[in-house]
Amino acid sequence: MWSLEYRLKDALEKMEEIFDPNAVIEEFEDLSINAGKVQREALKRILEENGEAEYLRRWGLDGRTDPESFIACVPLVTHKDLEPYIQRIADGETASILTAKSITTISLSSGTTQGKPKFVPFNDELMESTMQIYKTSFAFRNREYPIGNGKALQFIYSSKQFKTKGGLAAGTATTNVYRNPQFKNTMRAMQTPCCSPDEVIFGPDFHQSLYCHLLCGLIFRDEVQVVSSTFAHSIVHAFRTFEQVWEELVTDIREGSLSNRITVPSIRLAVSKLLNPDPLLANTIFDKVSGLNEWNGLIQELFPNTKYIYGIMTGSMEPYLKKLRHYAGQLPLLSADYGSSEGWVGVNVNPELPPELATFAVLPNAGYFEFIPVKDDTNCPEQERSCISSVELQPLGLTEVKVGEDYEIIVTNFAGLYRYRLGDLVKVKGFHNSTPELQFVCRRNLLLTINIDKNNEKDLQLAVEAAAKLLTEEKLEVLDFTSQVDSSTDPGHYVIFWEISGEAKDEILKECCNCLDRSFLDAGYVSSRKVNTIGALELRIVKGGTFHKVLDHFVGLGAAVSQFKTPRCVGKNNGTLLQILSINVVKNYFSTAY
Repeated sequence: MWSLEYRLKDALEKMEEIFDPNAVIEEFEDLSINAGKVQREALKRILEENGEAEYLRRWGLDGRTDPESFIACVPLVTHKDLEPYIQRIADGETASILTAKSITTISLSSGTTQGKPKFVPFNDELMESTMQIYKTSFAFRNREYPIGNGKALQFIYSSKQFKTKGGLAAGTATTNVYRNPQFKNTMRAMQTPCCSPDEVIFGPDFHQSLYCHLLCGLIFRDEVQVVSSTFAHSIVHAFRTFEQVWEELVTDIREGSLSNRITVPSIRLAVSKLLNPDPLLANTIFDKVSGLNEWNGLIQELFPNTKYIYGIMTGSMEPYLKKLRHYAGQLPLLSADYGSSEGWVGVNVNPELPPELATFAVLPNAGYFEFIPVKDDTNCPEQERSCISSVELQPLGLTEVKVGEDYEIIVTNFAGLYRYRLGDLVKVKGFHNSTPELQFVCRRNLLLTINIDKNNEKDLQLAVEAAAKLLTEEKLEVLDFTSQVDSSTDPGHYVIFWEISGEAKDEILKECCNCLDRSFLDAGYVSSRKVNTIGALELRIVKGGTFHKVLDHFVGLGAAVSQFKTPRCVGKNNGTLLQILSINVVKNYFSTAY
């Protein structure tokens, strides 16, 4: 009897692992062809399931589930509006507050935008949409870049889960996904299980986990078909670390014993089981690395059967693409899908596009989506600009948006967020059947502004890219950067923090500072600089390793390394981060461009 039960269980597990990419693509095609109908059905399901929740009862829907009633009754909100409700859930209230079914898990945002992590409800429906996104994205990728039965070198890290006051499990969104059994089953079904054992992914010290990810990747170097992480930053960080520790890794492989830097018992035991003395592999890796020119093509040389490199590469990740391409050699960079701690929005169905041009087709059954048109006011008179941009237009439905227009995205999901302002600006680049393909533009609330000037994350990135070109003749690069508005001076001025890869001459850095100032092309900024209502831009150079300290700070707050994004604009409420940056400044320069 036991044998029969065992065989049945084994058969069921194998059935769950069957993955048919063509069937997945066909399902997505059906959803996208009928996007408008699917949207109405998604909203109806959300409201029928949660209509008796306190929050929805408050707005008097009275059982109605149509979009028109929903939009008329339920207001647009930010996280701040929902925070009291989410806090009550986290504190253990069992009543139906945001959803009919109790929320048992809380996701934490990275905390890099506001200076502290946000609590966001997480449930089985969000996990299901996560797996749907993973499978759909993989199916389209695999059609363009087919992989065999191999492994993935995934630089993923799970932060600690903890219990809230009310006993709910809380962890970063990535942690909640990685700890769910569906994640491992899905990765196995897609023939890309992780090289590293769970003890490395869930280890308490990310420095030790990173070292072991690299080591496990090298052990299985011929089987690695994909190199990936949640964000491009984590991949760049991993191979910058490799530059420092590669000889130690080679010694571990040659001798078959793990470095003394690995002190966490669970990690040490799990990785030691994979290690056997292998002088031939050690010599191969040593020769490959020794033959490189300034680490160009490192990933391709280390992992010869890799088909592509995969991770989120848009938005605040774009500044890392130049370095990632340097490491990648001829390997294609494929941008991962579009989502946030609050849930998923779209899937990359055009993986052949370079990351700078990546678009994301909205998954119509992942939630209910609205789009607020964002008016471009750059051609308006300066005195009118601020009032025009404050006028908010009526949201449009998923199938009503227009190609070429910019929108702020509004999300209603299955975990208790209703008409939630995600804070992202997107541009509609086209349609996949009847669902729009979105290009991420920037975070709406990340603005450098003093009076009538408005420079966003993308403007900052372009200015840094322009100025950083002046360093290339010195064979230097900007490793990372951020910014702030310094209002302590009169007039206030922009401050840009740079960490660079070596010592640069003062003359070069002065010109970089001037170039930064000139590269902010916003009409309000330029006119304000000319009449000195905005002061001279300041470039502050920080010590090597400063942005690693920033990373350590956020990890200490509970963020997962794989979820970390360097904050591009540091607000006054992020005092600890400003302190880290300020005490590590070694040089500063003021622009003479105006």
